[in-house]
Amino acid sequence: MLSAMQATAFTFDPGTRAGSVLLDDGTPVPFDAAAFDAGGLRLLRPGQRVRIRTEGEGAERRVVFVTLQTFPDPGAEG
Repeated sequence: MLSAMQATAFTFDPGTRAGSVLLDDGTPVPFDAAAFDAGGLRLLRPGQRVRIRTEGEGAERRVVFVTLQTFPDPGAEG
């Protein structure tokens, strides 16, 4: 099941295009290059507010899409 939410960029490595976000409850969730590329970004700075989609739950939760909060999410319903 996919879940859309907001988060804050926590880490980002431009070499690997991977990093992590912090959910609003402080939980860190990693993202890989595929999730970063899906959002159409070129750079992400820690502290930026982002929109994410995740799949899985608990320790299996992973980010599958990350973009800036102000950018559209082409996969969003509605």
